[in-house]
Amino acid sequence: MPALDRQDTVFILDLGDGENRFHPEWIGAVGAALDEVEKAEGPRALVTVATGKIYSNGLDLEWLSAHADRYRDYLVSVHELLARMLALPVVTVAALQGHTFGAGAILSLAHDFRVMRADRGFWCVPAVDVGIPYTSGMAALIQARLAPQTAHEAMVTARRYGGTDAAAAGIADRAVAEDAVRSTAVELARAQADRAGETLGTIKSRMYGSVLTALRDTGDPLG
Repeated sequence: MPALDRQDTVFILDLGDGENRFHPEWIGAVGAALDEVEKAEGPRALVTVATGKIYSNGLDLEWLSAHADRYRDYLVSVHELLARMLALPVVTVAALQGHTFGAGAILSLAHDFRVMRADRGFWCVPAVDVGIPYTSGMAALIQARLAPQTAHEAMVTARRYGGTDAAAAGIADRAVAEDAVRSTAVELARAQADRAGETLGTIKSRMYGSVLTALRDTGDPLG
């Protein structure tokens, strides 16, 4: 399960050492960690990390297949998490040490910055291949955070981007060696810690107002 630690001004949220899929309990644990980060005072920033070959494989399709009657509520909770990360009033950095797929990839885009391992691991939004279309909120987030050509290619072809290619396409801000992913992300976050606060949160909310509206449209999370 996700666990929160702190190194001076940088909170480090470890998403786990498995597939880190969006199980309801996992979503709840991440939300509780974000509560703690947001309630803290003074300079602070957030880095999300994971352990092993996977950062996050996204939606928990196994859980969904067993709880089809809760599909709408589940998507609402996923949207809430994405919106929360996108507008969090601290600078956020995703340290992508491994595969980052589906909703996990979209969650990484909700961060301010992404540091990706250069030599192994893929970033991919494979909805077109798995037969589950993006919700309007998810599509809006992808399109808001990526250049139009990159968003189109990623969404329409389900291309798997390695770290170097991801950096060239603007998906990742840095592509570094495996042993430098976490430290680079923490360094980047620490440099921005003084900017935490209400003003930053307001700036993000206004920058991504239309995306947040789409994500928070609980009347039609499937649209």
